[in-house]
Amino acid sequence: MRRQSTAADGQRRATVTDVARLAGVSTATVSRVLNRNYPVAQATRERVESAMRELGYVVNAHARALAGVSNRTVGIIVNEVVDPFYAYIARGVEREATLGGRLCLVCCTQGDPQRELAFVELMHERRADAVIVVGGSIADRAYTSELARRARELDADGSKLVLCGRPPLGDQVPTVSVEYDNEGGAFAITDHLLMQGHERILYLGGPPRLSTTRDRLAGHRRALELRGVAPDPELIQPGAFSRGFGQRRMAELLRDGPEFTAVFAANDVVAAGAAQALEEAGRRVPKDISLVGYDDIPVAQEMRPKLTTVHVPLEEMGRQAVRLAVSGGDEDDWREPTTGALRLGTHIVVRESVAPRAAKGSRV
Repeated sequence: MRRQSTAADGQRRATVTDVARLAGVSTATVSRVLNRNYPVAQATRERVESAMRELGYVVNAHARALAGVSNRTVGIIVNEVVDPFYAYIARGVEREATLGGRLCLVCCTQGDPQRELAFVELMHERRADAVIVVGGSIADRAYTSELARRARELDADGSKLVLCGRPPLGDQVPTVSVEYDNEGGAFAITDHLLMQGHERILYLGGPPRLSTTRDRLAGHRRALELRGVAPDPELIQPGAFSRGFGQRRMAELLRDGPEFTAVFAANDVVAAGAAQALEEAGRRVPKDISLVGYDDIPVAQEMRPKLTTVHVPLEEMGRQAVRLAVSGGDEDDWREPTTGALRLGTHIVVRESVAPRAAKGSRV
């Protein structure tokens, strides 16, 4: 009988590659037997399990689990965990993962695409059932190619890359995605302002290279076009998705910017900063300037007046990301490979920050 190798006796621990070689299968097949999330022929499963016993790989797998490396995990990669947009999606992921008996691991990129790719790789090494990347992506061919490669590697090992609130990687890349009607929400909130007589609408915030910003600007411009309002490049003021940017840039525009009667802040946090600058300048919302946001996070209801905004089903997005990527519980021996997208709706939440434009526009 072959002696089990252990760290204690100085011999090298068995690896997945060792098991695959002894069983005469690929490492992907070994991973699928371990994860039990893809169909494997019974005879093949028995051969792999026999090789694992002979090599002592079962003991090694338990050691990995004790170290925190478990195949019953879901990884979520966000820009910033304290940002409510990401926090509510993460809560949905965690709650749904818990229902399936899975651990949720959260990684923060601080906006660095290379850190995001590294975290995807880390989650792959930890044999996560799914790796969920959240929020907009940059338009960069090299980055997109690298993410697609990692998606294929995850898929080969029985895992899945989930794109949550970002564009797909192409029909040939094995991912699933959960989107929301980003452009439609921007169209609707802009049209709401137009229906109130506002044509000089300042669009404030959002990194210009980010897909989220591109979609929101596309919806904004489409609404202007359909109402016959000529766009003014000076009224497009991109920037960070932050309160600091909203406050600082609004203060600058109030001093020497173009004329506008309404502000479409790229998200609610930017809107809060803009509202602060308007108050400091003695401008009243909505009597002097109407103000809207996007996302419908708690700050929208905490502002005075309460903020009209676009509701995004953030927590539901997180839940759906897990549901699409992994099976519901131990009773499911495997799941079918999935490649597709789910789009959730958005809608306007009308509160108190918009009023009809006065008969005469004012220079702000």
